Amino acid sequence: METKINNELEKVFKSFDDKYYVDGVLNKAKIIEDLTSYNPDLLKTLLDNKYIKNNYSIEINNNTILKVNDLRLLLEMNNYWESSYTKYLNKIGLTSNGRFLSEVSDVVLDFPFKDTILKASMSKEDTDENDLNYDEPFLNEVIAKEEIDVLFDKKILKNLKKYDENGAHEIDVFNNEDNLIIKGNNLLALHSLKEKYAGKVKFIYIDPPYYFSAVRSSDTFSYNSNFKLSSWLIFMKNRLEVARDLLDDDGVIFISISEDGQAYLKVLMDEVFGKNNFVETFIWKNSDNASALGNKSRSGLEYIHAYEKVKNPNKRWIGTESGNEDAPLINVSNKISELKFKEDIIRFNIPDGIYKAGSYPKVELLDDLIVENGRNKNSIRMKGKFKWSQDYLNNEVRNGGDFVIKSKLFSIRYQKSEGKHMAPEKLINHSYLSKAFKVGSYEDSNTHLADLGVDFTFSKPESLIAFLMRATTEEGNIVLDFFMGSGTTQAVSMKMNRRFIGIEQMDYIKSVSVPRLQKVIDGEQGGISKDVNWHGGGSFVYAELMEKNIGFIKSIYNTEKPGDLRNILNHLIDNAEIDFKIDLLELKKTFNELSFDDQKKVLIKVIEKNQLYYNYSEINDDNVRDLVSDSDYEFNKSFYEEDNNE
Repeated sequence: METKINNELEKVFKSFDDKYYVDGVLNKAKIIEDLTSYNPDLLKTLLDNKYIKNNYSIEINNNTILKVNDLRLLLEMNNYWESSYTKYLNKIGLTSNGRFLSEVSDVVLDFPFKDTILKASMSKEDTDENDLNYDEPFLNEVIAKEEIDVLFDKKILKNLKKYDENGAHEIDVFNNEDNLIIKGNNLLALHSLKEKYAGKVKFIYIDPPYYFSAVRSSDTFSYNSNFKLSSWLIFMKNRLEVARDLLDDDGVIFISISEDGQAYLKVLMDEVFGKNNFVETFIWKNSDNASALGNKSRSGLEYIHAYEKVKNPNKRWIGTESGNEDAPLINVSNKISELKFKEDIIRFNIPDGIYKAGSYPKVELLDDLIVENGRNKNSIRMKGKFKWSQDYLNNEVRNGGDFVIKSKLFSIRYQKSEGKHMAPEKLINHSYLSKAFKVGSYEDSNTHLADLGVDFTFSKPESLIAFLMRATTEEGNIVLDFFMGSGTTQAVSMKMNRRFIGIEQMDYIKSVSVPRLQKVIDGEQGGISKDVNWHGGGSFVYAELMEKNIGFIKSIYNTEKPGDLRNILNHLIDNAEIDFKIDLLELKKTFNELSFDDQKKVLIKVIEKNQLYYNYSEINDDNVRDLVSDSDYEFNKSFYEEDNNE
């Protein structure tokens, strides 16, 4: 297999004549033995190779230290000389330091291709067997470092527009206060944003393609969701690692997932974000309809895993908006006793309204309770058997602690600590995020989008995103959703005065997402609009990753003569980025034997799919500059270089 590190190592080993070859076959055991014993001749020759030295050594006190263990790991990788895929065994299991769960207490998730980058994106064409894409395109993080560096380099942004109350217009400068949405592969777009936004994002919510244990004959989603488990895990891992780098130290990430994949995702997120930074798995009741009785799993529920970037002991993930400094008047004992609360002290997780004095499960109201905006409007007294002593409870209040009074009807919380905090009380409605918390369902979202004239299914309701966002962000914070779909997160961000970044690869970003956000700017009144008193306004910048081989692809699709396809093949070989796994000599030899349609498919296959985007480093090349408008050129300079010039 032709990779840079493969070729350079082969040069080194062949320089020793037959020492490391037996009948022309590489003797990896001998090489590993010499590396382990620090054979001076081998180490010196390795360090004399500039590429190996740059990638497999470090400088300490003016001394060059060869990364012997990394080289050993590379040589020990499964089928290294046949493929650059992975060092991991072709099975999935919970292991720690190479030992299985039964042997250890610390758990990580090992799976095929774990040490790779999955270049495949969300489009079905990347995995469509009918399009000859039978190989899932992985790049090994160690072996293919150079290829990955190029893959993750910043991309040129093109077709730039700014949308505001006056419609769409060209833009040639980026204001750091601008909202931004990008069309393109979200893994590459995230890496394009990394330098500019690293450590600045306060809130990430994503609703990625779910993993399903059963492969369906047809995929009902617009994007590909028929992933193999190992591929899905890598697909998620690659994106979560860069997402983590984008988060502020006080930032949080929420990921929606269904029953089939939630356990795998939880262990993966433990590894990426650290299991000590796990906050909660919230359960969302996604439908107003009852689950089918024949279902073994709870099909009417979905899961939302929440993690902090850095564990913050001062951040409370229970209770909603608070900040009252006045403590309640309390008289508590382990016997039946009475509590008194001043107005606007207690947060009630029940609908606003009037609750008459009387007996409720575990609690007796001695006064009518008036709840307005989630708080008690009047002074009230209640009676019950409470678990704390007076001294303990007073100490909790003085130290900013909180307490809960639970009833089957409602749950109330006193919380003195300031700030915005996560709410749900886990004993309400079986702990589900639902109408009890003013969190809607798919039916609510479908109705909202239908009223907007937006054709999109399985979009999360605005009330769900608002619930999470309200609890963990402030106005002006940066919000990121890199599976933006119909644009729910961005719509909520605009209505709640947060700055947002959205990324979407699928073409419906232009027919669904952008038109929806234009309606938000115009003041549409669905979703959370009335709750937040939204009347319109705002703006966002739209950009696309600049595709590289798009001219070739269009020519292939539009060609009607077989002879023209042969000319395109020759032109591709001379000018295009070619998938390195393709045997070009064999292809040229057998090309004329293929049918016309198969010739087209093969030519599409030949093109390196994830080199379709131009790197920003190429923007001044003569053959690239002519393809970029003057306004787009100036925008790219502004976007990528402004921070470096400060």
